[in-house]
Amino acid sequence: MTDLEGYLNERRRMVDAFLETQFQLADPHFARLFEAVRYSLLAGGKRIRPVLTLASFEACGDLRAPLSDSVLRVAAAIEMIHTYSLIHDDLPAMDNDDLRRGRPTNHKVYGEALAILAGDCLLTEAFLLIAKADGVPAVILLDVIGDIAAASGGSGMAGGQAMDLEFEHRKISPEDLEHLHRHKTGCLIEVSVTSGAKLAGAEGGRLQAMKSYGQAIGLAFQIADDVLDVEGGEEEMGKATGGDAKKEKATYPSIVGLEKSKTLAADLAQKAIQSLQGLDDRADPLREIARYIVSRRK
Repeated sequence: MTDLEGYLNERRRMVDAFLETQFQLADPHFARLFEAVRYSLLAGGKRIRPVLTLASFEACGDLRAPLSDSVLRVAAAIEMIHTYSLIHDDLPAMDNDDLRRGRPTNHKVYGEALAILAGDCLLTEAFLLIAKADGVPAVILLDVIGDIAAASGGSGMAGGQAMDLEFEHRKISPEDLEHLHRHKTGCLIEVSVTSGAKLAGAEGGRLQAMKSYGQAIGLAFQIADDVLDVEGGEEEMGKATGGDAKKEKATYPSIVGLEKSKTLAADLAQKAIQSLQGLDDRADPLREIARYIVSRRK
């Protein structure tokens, strides 16, 4: 049994320490932009996506191999992409939110134009960060870059966000809802898992197991978020709750009901755990993270 809280805290500190070294450019011409980037990037948060990258690397890699600068770069890059998506998602043209991680959203502090540019900067610099990784065979690094780009783009997270906007004020089928959630949230979570696995050299059945795990927890995570928007408190969540219903967004509670949503999330977490049955105890953090995702309160 893994001490999940201790594991998450330790890996979160590693990610935060790495992110702290980024966007410290001394050129005063870019100071305000970099300040806006760091405002959101260093605002804390669960860091689930980069932790998943580290955990999957450890689950699939050589037991003697320490976490390298390369895997930290990829983990940090995924968090940068996630942060960019939050900045843009909060904009008035999207969800028009005032609060994120317990403080004013980026555009409330820096204005809409600079918030957009901060998001653009994070997305672009994420790929530069990965491209400079050392000690990884080029074919693997290119594969990981391609995976992350696909998960972030029009057939991934951006496409899911577009669906989210399109389906506001509409009654949709559970099938369309699943498709939305798998892309809006699931794709980036899945690629967080597979990226760490590929950097560790996983292939064949082991890589497929990690992919199945990532797909299951990616959907479970968003269903749990939908539930928390109904049941969670603003202080716990660090953002306003109840917004999904006010905006008439397509969510699992609104389509299938609250209790069924909880059951679906729990079933997906169990499916994720079962997909790891061929892995040893190095995969225990992944198993515990699956349980945590559907039991968390923020």
